[in-house]
Amino acid sequence: MSWHGVLILALAAFIGTHFLLSHPLRAPLVAWVGEKAFAGIYSLVALITFAWAMWAYPLASAEAPQLLWDAGRAGFAAGTVLMWLGSVLFMGSLRRNPAFPQPGKRVASIGVPRGVFAITRHPMMWGFALWAVTHIIVNPTPASVILSVAIAFLALAGSVMQDVKKRKLLGGTWVAWQEKTSFIPYGRGFRSADGFALVTGTLLWLGATWAHGALGYREAGIWAFVG
Repeated sequence: MSWHGVLILALAAFIGTHFLLSHPLRAPLVAWVGEKAFAGIYSLVALITFAWAMWAYPLASAEAPQLLWDAGRAGFAAGTVLMWLGSVLFMGSLRRNPAFPQPGKRVASIGVPRGVFAITRHPMMWGFALWAVTHIIVNPTPASVILSVAIAFLALAGSVMQDVKKRKLLGGTWVAWQEKTSFIPYGRGFRSADGFALVTGTLLWLGATWAHGALGYREAGIWAFVG
Protein backbone atom coordinates (compact mmCIF):
# COMPACT_ATOMS: atom_id res chain seq x y z
CA MET A 1 0.00 0.00 0.00
CA SER A 2 1.24 3.48 -0.85
CA TRP A 3 1.62 6.12 1.83
CA HIS A 4 -1.36 7.91 0.31
CA GLY A 5 -3.36 4.74 0.92
CA VAL A 6 -2.17 4.63 4.53
CA LEU A 7 -3.16 8.29 4.95
CA ILE A 8 -6.64 7.61 3.57
CA LEU A 9 -7.02 4.58 5.85
CA ALA A 10 -5.93 6.57 8.91
CA LEU A 11 -8.30 9.44 8.10
CA ALA A 12 -11.16 7.00 7.51
CA ALA A 13 -10.48 5.53 10.96
CA PHE A 14 -10.36 9.01 12.51
CA ILE A 15 -13.62 10.15 10.91
CA GLY A 16 -15.42 6.83 11.30
CA THR A 17 -14.65 6.45 14.99
CA HIS A 18 -15.54 10.09 15.59
CA PHE A 19 -19.01 9.63 14.10
CA LEU A 20 -19.58 6.27 15.81
CA LEU A 21 -18.55 7.53 19.25
CA SER A 22 -20.37 10.84 18.86
CA HIS A 23 -23.67 9.33 17.82
CA PRO A 24 -24.77 5.63 17.78
CA LEU A 25 -22.24 4.32 20.32
CA ARG A 26 -22.28 7.27 22.71
CA ALA A 27 -25.39 6.40 24.74
CA PRO A 28 -24.64 2.68 25.26
CA LEU A 29 -21.01 3.35 26.15
CA VAL A 30 -21.91 6.13 28.59
CA ALA A 31 -24.46 3.81 30.23
CA TRP A 32 -21.80 1.10 30.50
CA VAL A 33 -18.67 3.00 31.64
CA GLY A 34 -19.99 6.41 32.73
CA GLU A 35 -19.57 9.91 31.30
CA LYS A 36 -16.00 10.55 32.48
CA ALA A 37 -14.64 7.20 31.29
CA PHE A 38 -16.39 7.65 27.96
CA ALA A 39 -14.78 11.07 27.54
CA GLY A 40 -11.40 9.45 28.14
CA ILE A 41 -12.07 6.68 25.62
CA TYR A 42 -13.32 9.19 23.05
CA SER A 43 -10.25 11.40 23.45
CA LEU A 44 -7.83 8.46 23.34
CA VAL A 45 -9.34 7.01 20.16
CA ALA A 46 -9.32 10.44 18.50
CA LEU A 47 -5.71 11.04 19.55
CA ILE A 48 -4.48 7.67 18.29
CA THR A 49 -6.24 7.82 14.93
CA PHE A 50 -5.29 11.46 14.31
CA ALA A 51 -1.66 10.75 15.29
CA TRP A 52 -1.70 7.88 12.78
CA ALA A 53 -2.85 10.29 10.06
CA MET A 54 -0.23 12.89 11.03
CA TRP A 55 2.48 10.21 10.92
CA ALA A 56 1.41 9.16 7.42
CA TYR A 57 0.97 12.69 6.08
CA PRO A 58 4.66 13.73 5.65
CA LEU A 59 5.50 10.33 4.18
CA ALA A 60 2.66 10.69 1.67
CA SER A 61 3.78 14.25 0.92
CA ALA A 62 7.31 13.05 0.19
CA GLU A 63 5.91 10.30 -2.03
CA ALA A 64 4.22 12.83 -4.35
CA PRO A 65 5.38 16.40 -3.58
CA GLN A 66 4.21 17.94 -6.87
CA LEU A 67 1.49 20.60 -6.87
CA LEU A 68 -1.65 19.68 -8.78
CA TRP A 69 -2.08 23.32 -9.88
CA ASP A 70 -0.52 26.73 -9.34
CA ALA A 71 -2.69 28.88 -7.11
CA GLY A 72 -0.95 32.08 -8.18
CA ARG A 73 -1.34 35.39 -6.38
CA ALA A 74 -5.11 35.38 -6.90
CA GLY A 75 -5.37 31.97 -5.22
CA PHE A 76 -3.22 33.10 -2.31
CA ALA A 77 -5.32 36.26 -1.94
CA ALA A 78 -8.54 34.20 -1.87
CA GLY A 79 -7.00 31.76 0.60
CA THR A 80 -5.87 34.64 2.82
CA VAL A 81 -9.42 36.01 3.04
CA LEU A 82 -10.93 32.56 3.67
CA MET A 83 -8.35 31.85 6.37
CA TRP A 84 -9.23 35.12 8.09
CA LEU A 85 -12.96 34.45 7.91
CA GLY A 86 -12.45 30.93 9.26
CA SER A 87 -10.46 32.35 12.18
CA VAL A 88 -13.17 34.91 12.99
CA LEU A 89 -15.88 32.23 12.89
CA PHE A 90 -13.82 29.87 15.06
CA MET A 91 -13.01 32.42 17.77
CA GLY A 92 -16.57 33.74 17.82
CA SER A 93 -17.88 30.20 18.32
CA LEU A 94 -16.10 29.91 21.67
CA ARG A 95 -18.65 32.14 23.40
CA ARG A 96 -22.36 31.43 23.91
CA ASN A 97 -22.37 28.43 21.57
CA PRO A 98 -25.69 26.55 21.95
CA ALA A 99 -24.18 23.50 20.24
CA PHE A 100 -21.78 22.92 23.16
CA PRO A 101 -22.80 20.10 25.53
CA GLN A 102 -24.75 21.30 28.56
CA PRO A 103 -25.13 18.21 30.76
CA GLY A 104 -27.84 18.49 33.38
CA LYS A 105 -29.02 21.88 32.15
CA ARG A 106 -32.51 22.21 30.73
CA VAL A 107 -32.52 24.45 27.66
CA ALA A 108 -35.92 26.04 27.16
CA SER A 109 -34.87 28.63 24.57
CA ILE A 110 -31.74 29.72 22.78
CA GLY A 111 -32.60 33.29 21.87
CA VAL A 112 -31.78 35.52 18.95
CA PRO A 113 -28.66 34.60 16.94
CA ARG A 114 -25.97 37.22 17.39
CA GLY A 115 -22.41 37.71 16.20
CA VAL A 116 -21.02 34.78 14.25
CA PHE A 117 -24.20 32.78 14.98
CA ALA A 118 -26.09 35.25 12.81
CA ILE A 119 -23.69 34.27 10.01
CA THR A 120 -24.03 30.50 10.50
CA ARG A 121 -25.26 28.32 13.36
CA HIS A 122 -22.10 26.19 13.03
CA PRO A 123 -19.29 28.79 13.05
CA MET A 124 -16.66 26.49 14.57
CA MET A 125 -17.23 23.76 12.00
CA TRP A 126 -17.25 26.25 9.14
CA GLY A 127 -14.00 27.68 10.52
CA PHE A 128 -12.37 24.26 10.16
CA ALA A 129 -13.92 23.78 6.71
CA LEU A 130 -12.67 27.16 5.46
CA TRP A 131 -9.17 26.46 6.77
CA ALA A 132 -9.27 23.16 4.88
CA VAL A 133 -10.46 24.83 1.67
CA THR A 134 -7.64 27.37 2.00
CA HIS A 135 -5.05 24.60 2.09
CA ILE A 136 -6.62 22.91 -0.94
CA ILE A 137 -6.27 26.18 -2.86
CA VAL A 138 -2.74 27.19 -1.88
CA ASN A 139 -1.05 23.83 -1.18
CA PRO A 140 -2.60 21.38 -3.66
CA THR A 141 -0.34 18.38 -3.23
CA PRO A 142 -2.15 15.02 -3.32
CA ALA A 143 -1.55 14.45 0.40
CA SER A 144 -2.69 17.97 1.33
CA VAL A 145 -5.87 17.63 -0.73
CA ILE A 146 -6.68 14.26 0.86
CA LEU A 147 -6.16 15.62 4.39
CA SER A 148 -8.04 18.86 3.73
CA VAL A 149 -11.02 17.15 2.08
CA ALA A 150 -11.23 14.79 5.07
CA ILE A 151 -11.23 17.70 7.55
CA ALA A 152 -13.85 19.64 5.57
CA PHE A 153 -16.03 16.53 5.30
CA LEU A 154 -15.76 15.82 9.01
CA ALA A 155 -16.65 19.41 9.88
CA LEU A 156 -19.65 19.77 7.57
CA ALA A 157 -21.05 16.25 7.85
CA GLY A 158 -20.56 16.55 11.60
CA SER A 159 -22.60 19.76 11.55
CA VAL A 160 -25.48 18.00 9.81
CA MET A 161 -25.36 15.16 12.32
CA GLN A 162 -25.19 17.66 15.16
CA ASP A 163 -28.41 19.27 13.94
CA VAL A 164 -30.10 15.86 13.92
CA LYS A 165 -28.81 15.07 17.42
CA LYS A 166 -29.84 18.46 18.85
CA ARG A 167 -33.33 18.17 17.38
CA LYS A 168 -33.73 14.87 19.22
CA LEU A 169 -32.38 16.31 22.48
CA LEU A 170 -34.01 19.75 22.42
CA GLY A 171 -36.96 19.24 20.11
CA GLY A 172 -38.80 22.44 19.23
CA THR A 173 -36.16 24.60 20.92
CA TRP A 174 -33.54 23.58 18.36
CA VAL A 175 -36.04 23.68 15.49
CA ALA A 176 -36.88 27.27 16.42
CA TRP A 177 -33.16 28.09 16.51
CA GLN A 178 -32.64 26.55 13.07
CA GLU A 179 -35.45 28.66 11.66
CA LYS A 180 -33.63 31.81 12.80
CA THR A 181 -30.21 30.81 11.48
CA SER A 182 -28.49 29.53 8.37
CA PHE A 183 -26.38 26.43 7.87
CA ILE A 184 -24.35 28.02 5.06
CA PRO A 185 -22.50 31.22 6.04
CA TYR A 186 -24.40 34.35 4.99
CA GLY A 187 -27.31 32.20 3.84
CA ARG A 188 -29.68 34.78 5.34
CA GLY A 189 -27.83 37.79 4.01
CA PHE A 190 -24.75 39.66 5.16
CA ARG A 191 -24.22 39.77 8.91
CA SER A 192 -21.23 41.12 10.82
CA ALA A 193 -19.37 39.23 13.50
CA ASP A 194 -19.13 40.87 16.91
CA GLY A 195 -16.09 42.76 18.17
CA PHE A 196 -14.74 39.82 20.18
CA ALA A 197 -14.75 37.53 17.15
CA LEU A 198 -13.27 40.17 14.84
CA VAL A 199 -10.41 41.12 17.16
CA THR A 200 -9.47 37.67 18.48
CA GLY A 201 -10.03 36.03 15.10
CA THR A 202 -7.78 38.55 13.37
CA LEU A 203 -5.09 38.07 16.02
CA LEU A 204 -5.29 34.28 15.62
CA TRP A 205 -5.09 34.64 11.83
CA LEU A 206 -2.07 36.97 12.01
CA GLY A 207 -0.26 34.81 14.56
CA ALA A 208 -0.93 31.49 12.84
CA THR A 209 0.03 32.70 9.37
CA TRP A 210 3.18 34.37 10.72
CA ALA A 211 4.15 31.15 12.55
CA HIS A 212 3.63 29.20 9.32
CA GLY A 213 6.59 30.99 7.74
CA ALA A 214 8.61 31.34 10.95
CA LEU A 215 8.57 27.56 11.45
CA GLY A 216 10.11 26.99 8.04
CA TYR A 217 6.99 26.38 5.97
CA ARG A 218 5.79 28.48 3.05
CA GLU A 219 4.92 32.08 3.95
CA ALA A 220 1.18 32.42 4.44
CA GLY A 221 -1.50 35.09 4.74
CA ILE A 222 -0.49 38.70 4.36
CA TRP A 223 3.11 37.72 5.12
CA ALA A 224 3.30 36.12 1.66
CA PHE A 225 2.63 39.55 0.14
CA VAL A 226 4.76 41.79 2.35
CA GLY A 227 7.84 39.56 2.54
